[in-house]
Amino acid sequence: MISGQRAQVRRATKSIASFKLREGMPVGARVTLRGARMYEFLDRLASIALPRIRDFRGLDPRSFDGRGNYSIGIREQIIFPEVDYDRVPAIRGLDIAITTSAETDEQGHALLAALGLPFAASRRDS
Repeated sequence: MISGQRAQVRRATKSIASFKLREGMPVGARVTLRGARMYEFLDRLASIALPRIRDFRGLDPRSFDGRGNYSIGIREQIIFPEVDYDRVPAIRGLDIAITTSAETDEQGHALLAALGLPFAASRRDS
Protein backbone atom coordinates (compact mmCIF):
# COMPACT_ATOMS: atom_id res chain seq x y z
CA MET A 1 0.00 0.00 0.00
CA ILE A 2 2.84 2.42 0.83
CA SER A 3 4.82 1.72 -2.34
CA GLY A 4 1.93 1.40 -4.76
CA GLN A 5 2.90 -2.07 -5.92
CA ARG A 6 2.90 -5.63 -4.64
CA ALA A 7 5.77 -6.58 -2.32
CA GLN A 8 8.03 -9.60 -2.72
CA VAL A 9 7.88 -11.87 0.35
CA ARG A 10 11.29 -12.63 1.86
CA ARG A 11 11.70 -16.00 3.57
CA ALA A 12 14.13 -17.25 6.23
CA THR A 13 17.14 -19.02 4.77
CA LYS A 14 17.88 -21.05 7.90
CA SER A 15 16.20 -22.05 11.15
CA ILE A 16 16.93 -20.23 14.43
CA ALA A 17 15.42 -22.01 17.43
CA SER A 18 15.73 -19.11 19.88
CA PHE A 19 13.56 -16.93 17.60
CA LYS A 20 11.14 -19.82 16.90
CA LEU A 21 12.00 -19.40 13.24
CA ARG A 22 11.99 -22.22 10.70
CA GLU A 23 13.57 -22.27 7.29
CA GLY A 24 11.16 -20.99 4.65
CA MET A 25 8.94 -18.98 7.00
CA PRO A 26 8.09 -15.47 5.76
CA VAL A 27 10.16 -12.87 7.65
CA GLY A 28 9.71 -9.67 5.64
CA ALA A 29 8.86 -7.99 2.37
CA ARG A 30 10.83 -6.08 -0.24
CA VAL A 31 9.88 -3.62 -2.96
CA THR A 32 12.10 -2.12 -5.66
CA LEU A 33 10.84 1.16 -7.10
CA ARG A 34 12.05 2.70 -10.34
CA GLY A 35 10.96 5.50 -12.64
CA ALA A 36 7.89 7.62 -11.96
CA ARG A 37 6.78 5.49 -9.00
CA MET A 38 10.15 6.02 -7.32
CA TYR A 39 10.02 9.81 -7.73
CA GLU A 40 6.43 9.88 -6.45
CA PHE A 41 7.46 7.85 -3.38
CA LEU A 42 10.46 10.12 -2.66
CA ASP A 43 8.20 13.16 -2.93
CA ARG A 44 5.65 11.66 -0.48
CA LEU A 45 8.47 10.62 1.86
CA ALA A 46 10.07 14.07 1.95
CA SER A 47 6.94 16.23 2.01
CA ILE A 48 4.38 14.17 3.95
CA ALA A 49 5.86 11.20 5.85
CA LEU A 50 9.12 12.54 7.33
CA PRO A 51 7.52 15.67 8.87
CA ARG A 52 5.05 13.37 10.68
CA ILE A 53 7.86 11.69 12.66
CA ARG A 54 7.88 12.77 16.30
CA ASP A 55 10.81 15.08 17.20
CA PHE A 56 12.08 15.06 13.60
CA ARG A 57 15.04 17.39 13.12
CA GLY A 58 16.27 16.21 9.74
CA LEU A 59 17.91 13.12 8.28
CA ASP A 60 21.37 12.13 9.45
CA PRO A 61 23.84 13.05 6.68
CA ARG A 62 26.30 10.41 7.97
CA SER A 63 24.12 7.54 6.73
CA PHE A 64 25.77 7.45 3.31
CA ASP A 65 27.68 4.25 2.49
CA GLY A 66 30.76 5.82 0.87
CA ARG A 67 29.51 5.32 -2.69
CA GLY A 68 26.67 7.87 -2.75
CA ASN A 69 23.87 5.55 -1.56
CA TYR A 70 21.72 6.46 1.44
CA SER A 71 19.86 4.33 4.00
CA ILE A 72 17.02 5.38 6.30
CA GLY A 73 15.47 3.37 9.12
CA ILE A 74 11.89 4.27 10.04
CA ARG A 75 10.43 2.94 13.29
CA GLU A 76 6.71 3.27 12.49
CA GLN A 77 4.93 2.58 9.24
CA ILE A 78 1.98 4.71 10.34
CA ILE A 79 3.71 7.96 9.32
CA PHE A 80 2.50 7.30 5.77
CA PRO A 81 -1.01 8.64 5.14
CA GLU A 82 -2.00 5.51 3.14
CA VAL A 83 -1.83 3.36 6.27
CA ASP A 84 -5.08 3.26 8.25
CA TYR A 85 -4.07 3.34 11.94
CA ASP A 86 -7.18 1.39 13.04
CA ARG A 87 -6.42 -1.54 10.72
CA VAL A 88 -2.76 -1.95 11.78
CA PRO A 89 -2.34 -5.04 14.01
CA ALA A 90 1.21 -4.07 15.12
CA ILE A 91 3.55 -1.13 14.66
CA ARG A 92 6.42 -2.20 12.40
CA GLY A 93 9.38 -0.38 10.98
CA LEU A 94 10.91 -0.31 7.57
CA ASP A 95 14.28 0.32 6.00
CA ILE A 96 14.60 2.50 2.94
CA ALA A 97 17.73 2.18 0.80
CA ILE A 98 18.14 4.92 -1.81
CA THR A 99 20.59 3.83 -4.50
CA THR A 100 21.96 6.66 -6.62
CA SER A 101 24.29 6.93 -9.60
CA ALA A 102 26.52 9.32 -7.61
CA GLU A 103 30.10 8.23 -7.13
CA THR A 104 30.80 10.00 -3.82
CA ASP A 105 28.86 10.83 -0.69
CA GLU A 106 29.04 14.56 -1.46
CA GLN A 107 27.45 14.02 -4.88
CA GLY A 108 24.78 11.77 -3.36
CA HIS A 109 24.05 14.34 -0.64
CA ALA A 110 23.69 17.11 -3.23
CA LEU A 111 21.38 14.95 -5.37
CA LEU A 112 19.10 13.94 -2.51
CA ALA A 113 19.01 17.48 -1.10
CA ALA A 114 17.98 18.73 -4.55
CA LEU A 115 15.21 16.11 -4.60
CA GLY A 116 13.90 17.58 -1.34
CA LEU A 117 15.11 15.27 1.42
CA PRO A 118 15.54 17.33 4.62
CA PHE A 119 19.03 16.74 5.99
CA ALA A 120 20.09 17.99 9.41
CA ALA A 121 22.62 20.77 8.84
CA SER A 122 24.49 20.67 12.15
CA ARG A 123 25.51 16.99 11.97
CA ARG A 124 27.14 17.18 8.51
CA ASP A 125 30.51 18.27 9.93
CA SER A 126 30.67 15.50 12.55
